[in-house]
Amino acid sequence: MRIEVKGRNVPVGDDLRARVEKRFEKVSRQVSPLARMEVELSQERNPSIRESHVADVTLHLKGVTLRARNASDSAVHAINLVAEELSRQVKRDRDKRRGRRDARGEAAASRDGRGAAPAAMPEAAPEPDEAVPAASADAELPAV
Repeated sequence: MRIEVKGRNVPVGDDLRARVEKRFEKVSRQVSPLARMEVELSQERNPSIRESHVADVTLHLKGVTLRARNASDSAVHAINLVAEELSRQVKRDRDKRRGRRDARGEAAASRDGRGAAPAAMPEAAPEPDEAVPAASADAELPAV
């Protein structure tokens, strides 16, 4: 996965770039090597905004683009938060694609006749008729 780190109103040093790459290692293992990620770090200049460090991440995958944005007191914390959020999104997207692929494969197999036949349901035992009370041992038997 290619990672581009940009800074807006923030100088991006080698230590910050290394931290971003380390933080997104887990995501890079889950996506294609052709995926492209853009990380934009910025700082709000307004003193009334306490969480002034903002991290925006855009991940371009095949057929889908995932975005996450988070703000915090420090740039490192904002990166950590946005990495967790993007990781959840990637996992959800991967599971969704996997579910569709499995469903499509099962449908094609059943169409071609290669699918397993549905399991036969065991026949239910017939319900007994009205229970007849058993004769007790001390009941008198009629004389013959």
